[in-house]
Amino acid sequence: MYANAVLSALSQVSMTGAVAATAVVVLGVGGLAGASTALRGVSIRVRGTVAGLAVATSACIAVAVWSALRPLPPQLSVQSCLGIAVGLFGVFAAAVCLLRSRGRGTVALAFAMAASLLACGAGVVNEDLGTFPTLGAVIGHRAPPGALATDFAAVPGPQAEVQTGDPVASVWRRPLRSARDGMLTHVEIPGAVSGFASRPALLYLPPAYLDSPRAMLPVLVLVAGNPGKPDDWLTLGALAETVTAFAAEHDGLAPVVVVPDALGATDALPLCLDSQLGNVDTYLARDVPDWIAGHLQVDNDPAHRAIGGFSYGGTCSVQLAVRHPDVYPTFVDISGQDEPSLGDHTSTVAVTFGGDESAFAAVNARDLLAVTPMPQLAGVFVSGSGDEEYRPQQQRMFAAARSAGMNARYYELPGGHSPQVWGPALARELDWVAERTGLLAQ
Repeated sequence: MYANAVLSALSQVSMTGAVAATAVVVLGVGGLAGASTALRGVSIRVRGTVAGLAVATSACIAVAVWSALRPLPPQLSVQSCLGIAVGLFGVFAAAVCLLRSRGRGTVALAFAMAASLLACGAGVVNEDLGTFPTLGAVIGHRAPPGALATDFAAVPGPQAEVQTGDPVASVWRRPLRSARDGMLTHVEIPGAVSGFASRPALLYLPPAYLDSPRAMLPVLVLVAGNPGKPDDWLTLGALAETVTAFAAEHDGLAPVVVVPDALGATDALPLCLDSQLGNVDTYLARDVPDWIAGHLQVDNDPAHRAIGGFSYGGTCSVQLAVRHPDVYPTFVDISGQDEPSLGDHTSTVAVTFGGDESAFAAVNARDLLAVTPMPQLAGVFVSGSGDEEYRPQQQRMFAAARSAGMNARYYELPGGHSPQVWGPALARELDWVAERTGLLAQ
């Protein structure tokens, strides 16, 4: 137990910061002192040649790395090149010493000098690149990637150079100085056009967004259920775990995820319509995309945008896609209903449109699919096999979508109307969303 505790403590020792920098200086001074002793009697010309060869080799390594990662800008800074040169100088100087003498003392001094300068150089490079944040990371013991909560003000702003392509994965080159973790933050998305009074939205940014140059990523808009709030996608939909795992599997790439508030209050039920209950449709179709375009450096091609949700959010996703195929051509409807509802059809039409059935039909997705071909849309309907209330409604929506010529799928997962279905459905469909939105090859 004691040994395990010691090993655990050692694995947490920081490899960056003031303490690590002090260790690097000590190693460097010790190594250079050893080199001075070991090279005593070696001509200045030979010493200069050794130093010049170390610098030249370091420069060649920098060029090789730049060439391998093009079109990224040069990845090894002057600091890293200096660290590489210091380590190489230790190796080359040790070789000169061993060529001159094979005495036991010379061999020991040569290896000590080389080890010290190699460690110093490695420390200099690691301080610059941050590859190994702790001693444990050096031997593979590091915390798994995560999604770190932060303030939106800490998110890196626009960059002059970005990595863009279709699919993005075909051109993505992860920089040497790269983020391991994504970011979770909250943002205010005002109802500038709709006038809808929303609560703060949840925002997930994957590592590839935080890198420099960043990838131009697609956007997935997710809507939570009712009653609820945007953060329910974290607790009920396993959002952080799902997108973190996806990014880890795809070299830091994942969609940027925006979870706007489509309720206005925990127990509100405005139905994602423009009605007497509020203009949530305009909020999601206009205000949210406008805010994304104005505040995030992402791919704003509507073809590379998707919407999804569970329960109330699932209903919203198909409603928004059908009413605005030019805004959300891809959707994931998890455990949604076959029409916006306050409990029963008559009451819903009465409250939202004063009893005007034609006004309701003009914005209801199932009615629109009955009269409007939608071959440009692609969507998936997912239901819990034990969800007796919502499963038949999902089946009706799937049938309506297929009748309208939509590229649609339907399947069931074990569970009822619960997180047992919602999180796994997102995890299962994230690859498909990434393909549809131009992140991964289809």
